[in-house]
Amino acid sequence: MRNTTGGALRHVLAHLLTPLLMCIGMGLAYLGAFAHPAPHDLPVAVVGQGTDARALARTIEDKAGDRLAVRTVTDRTEAIRQLKEQDVFGAYVPDRRSPELLIASAGSDTTAMAVQKVFTPVALHQGSPLKVTDVVPPAEGDPTGQGIFFLLVALSIGSYASVAVIGGAGGALAMRMRVTLAAAMSLVVSVIGAVFAGPVFHLVDRGLAGLWTMAWVYSAGILLVGTGLHTFLKRWTTLGVMVLFVMLNFTTAGGVYRPELQNGFFAALHSFWNGAGFVEGTRSLVYFDSTGLGRHVGTLAAWLAVGVVTVAVAAAVEARRGKPAPAAPAPATEEEMEEAVGV
Repeated sequence: MRNTTGGALRHVLAHLLTPLLMCIGMGLAYLGAFAHPAPHDLPVAVVGQGTDARALARTIEDKAGDRLAVRTVTDRTEAIRQLKEQDVFGAYVPDRRSPELLIASAGSDTTAMAVQKVFTPVALHQGSPLKVTDVVPPAEGDPTGQGIFFLLVALSIGSYASVAVIGGAGGALAMRMRVTLAAAMSLVVSVIGAVFAGPVFHLVDRGLAGLWTMAWVYSAGILLVGTGLHTFLKRWTTLGVMVLFVMLNFTTAGGVYRPELQNGFFAALHSFWNGAGFVEGTRSLVYFDSTGLGRHVGTLAAWLAVGVVTVAVAAAVEARRGKPAPAAPAPATEEEMEEAVGV
């Protein structure tokens, strides 16, 4: 009895290592990315051509240090153009009676708030209240502009949870069958996401077909990468995909804070991680006249290609090992079923 109890206890303790590592990883990732948001080299503009505008821009930049990158633009029209192309994230129009700040909150509500904190005291110093004009507001159904990020969360959970099931309960299937299941699940997940974004919650008021396409590519990339990794990671696959597609993904997607408000590590990942590709690609398509859309779609396509390569390598390794591919799936082992529920 003692040996049986001791063995069971060791088994449980060994499996409790996974949630502990998840706890540590989530704490490091989320607190590291979100605990101390502060702008660094945030591009903003002062509107005007005269010496007064240049002097004001220089004064603001001197006081802000490396937090802001201040430029001058010739007029209000040029400022709006740069906001819509996301070259700047705020443009201050000096006026003795009614100074105005132009923002594009659809690009990031938190960034727009950070810009307002910068220019509100500037206007007050000049003795006038600040008028804020949002030239690119988010959809009516998504007033904070963060609905796209929470949609990303739903897509990601549906995708990486499917990886656990395909790898655990379907582990005895041939790789081609697992890839087929992964492709089918990515289609289902993306359709659910599009329904949420459109008719259910009205997160977007146009570009739904493009959003669905990007959601499918995004989900397929996760499922293929995860399905391929299962060959090598086995019961650690759940932890592996959580590191890739939750800890490093949600924190770098730009849905809560854009990279201009994050530290260098997470800001750098934003430039090529798949969650950022989906979030920024959707924003570009829906709000910013597809500016930069090709780059963001390219990021999603690159992750899909990585997934294809991963399952191809896994299939080759399994073939070398002589893994059987029975006509009917064998019952899942205890550890595989634990993985399927995320233990």
